[in-house]
Amino acid sequence: MKNISFRNDVLPLKNKLYRLALRITMNSAEAEDIVQETLIKVWNKRDIWTELESIEAFSLTICRNLSLDSLKKYDNNNDSLDNKTAPESAYNPYEEIIHRDKISVVKQIVDSLPEKQRSCMQLRDFEGKSYKDIADVLGITEEQVKVNIYRARQTVKIKFQEIEDYGL
Repeated sequence: MKNISFRNDVLPLKNKLYRLALRITMNSAEAEDIVQETLIKVWNKRDIWTELESIEAFSLTICRNLSLDSLKKYDNNNDSLDNKTAPESAYNPYEEIIHRDKISVVKQIVDSLPEKQRSCMQLRDFEGKSYKDIADVLGITEEQVKVNIYRARQTVKIKFQEIEDYGL
């Protein structure tokens, strides 16, 4: 097994860990704390690094578990997409309001997905992870990952379309 270096192999994962924690907790400060706690836990397990197939999957799994634990402790204060606005090049107050409303609707739909679907979608669509990596992180089969991603995308698409069509 290759030699794993905390500086070269674990620290570069900080941004991925943060995005995963943020997607689950929807809280920037909490996500930062979770990343720190994840890095400490990974460091404290350095004696088993050589036995690991992937230090990245190991780190993401710890981060995901800490994020889910955090959700159980605190009520989820959502503000992940609230601060996003329309591109400045197309600034039009009316379009900006519509854009913000659409982001808000999509955010609500994604937030309402079951946790596994939400995590699979996050890791695949936002982090660009392979099905195998997602399966390793979540402790499920690749087939289950594909099914969860398909169902999540379908739910978002259908619910968004219903709201667009009927304003529900």
